[in-house]
Amino acid sequence: MMAKKRQDFMVDRLTDSICNVKSGDSFQTTVALVSKVELDAASQSGTWKFDWITEFREISREVYKLTLTGNEDIIQWLISISIKPDYVYMNLVENATFNIGRGKVYEGVAGNLVAFACRLSFQRG
Repeated sequence: MMAKKRQDFMVDRLTDSICNVKSGDSFQTTVALVSKVELDAASQSGTWKFDWITEFREISREVYKLTLTGNEDIIQWLISISIKPDYVYMNLVENATFNIGRGKVYEGVAGNLVAFACRLSFQRG
């Protein structure tokens, strides 16, 4: 029997974009598979808690990044998912450190990736 796991993140806003906390401006986002080169750079920055390189190497998992459309160099969030026969499982989710807590830059980031995982689940049956 598989142990139940709890996802430990907060969806602060449900939108089809992310919003700058200070200005209220809305920015369209892009979700795409992340590359090893991008993860290497992200890992070297020291701003991510999880070992995303190890996650990326797991053959049964897909790692996606969320970025601002037109600014794909700055990763806002990462998610690792596994496609199961009857559901999509979120293995790991992590917000960039600059999007956490009271001083965060953007809100709505978590909601975008959770919605992406839900849409992917529907698309894949």
